[in-house]
Amino acid sequence: MIPIRDTVPSRNYPIVNNTLIGINIVVYLIQLSHGQGMTKFVYTYGLVPAKFTIPQIAAHFTAGQIVFSLFSFMFLHGSFLHILGNMWSLYIFGDNVEDRLGSVYYLVFYLLSGLVSGLFHFFLNMHSTIPTIGASGAIAGVMGAYFILYPHSRILTLIPIFIFPWFIEIPAFFFLGLWFFMQVFNVAIGGGAMSGIAWWAHIGGFIFGIFALKALGAFPETRFSDAIKRASMKKKRSPRLQVIQPSMRSQGADLYDTVRVTPYEAAAGTIKMINLPWGFYNRFYRINIPPGIKDGNILRLKELGKQSPDGRRGDLYLTVKIEQPWKKGDTGRSGRRLLRE
Repeated sequence: MIPIRDTVPSRNYPIVNNTLIGINIVVYLIQLSHGQGMTKFVYTYGLVPAKFTIPQIAAHFTAGQIVFSLFSFMFLHGSFLHILGNMWSLYIFGDNVEDRLGSVYYLVFYLLSGLVSGLFHFFLNMHSTIPTIGASGAIAGVMGAYFILYPHSRILTLIPIFIFPWFIEIPAFFFLGLWFFMQVFNVAIGGGAMSGIAWWAHIGGFIFGIFALKALGAFPETRFSDAIKRASMKKKRSPRLQVIQPSMRSQGADLYDTVRVTPYEAAAGTIKMINLPWGFYNRFYRINIPPGIKDGNILRLKELGKQSPDGRRGDLYLTVKIEQPWKKGDTGRSGRRLLRE
């Protein structure tokens, strides 16, 4: 299963989350620049449990390098697909968690999730000489927090079946619950890190994310984090990709639903992508919202409806709904109150 996006828009620009993605990419490029020396680089800054438990191995590193590796390992990656998968997951789930925790607490939460995930792996593989690298443990913490915060969100997921791309919306609690079950299952059949993947790091990060969420929610919001929220609040645009569930109003083949835009987008015009979920025939369409459109105007998309028994394809009618998702001055404090309940 490949997650494409979730259905919960964030009210603030994910400053910290995007910065973390950028740092991971930069560090990966630095890795590649070492060429033949990449192995030494990975052993130096990756999490190698034996560096902490075997004196003969620890002697090859400085004390600073050993301690720093508890954090630096979460910014290293083994391949392009490794970093691509991790950063894509962070992009999908991280913005919403940052939205609720605030940028400052989210950064602390992310780093602690990575640290705890590494410690989980360390204590269960104390004499391993294999370096553990990757942001998966920290991202697992983010996913654990998302699991608690947005259980009823839906994840638009790509399930490739042979050559057919099948898109389906899966409830977040099921998607993330299944993901966590697979980590436990892989530990049970693969013996933890024996498969080359630090499954325990994933499990530890996910569990920590669930419990740390409540702890961080009890802390008061700082003046600095409040200022960041105000500066990063989204005011102009709604999500570019919108998943719609059109319905019929009669026995005909025409379908009806709503497309949502902000006042800014309505005035300036915008382009949206819509997804029509039809089983194996999930389709994406690009629609143009013309400038100056009014609330309640209807867009007619020819032949995007259902097919009638006589073979005629109906139309899709989208009613334009103009709304400002976030009220002016709303910094998201209501979200933090929810964390303490």
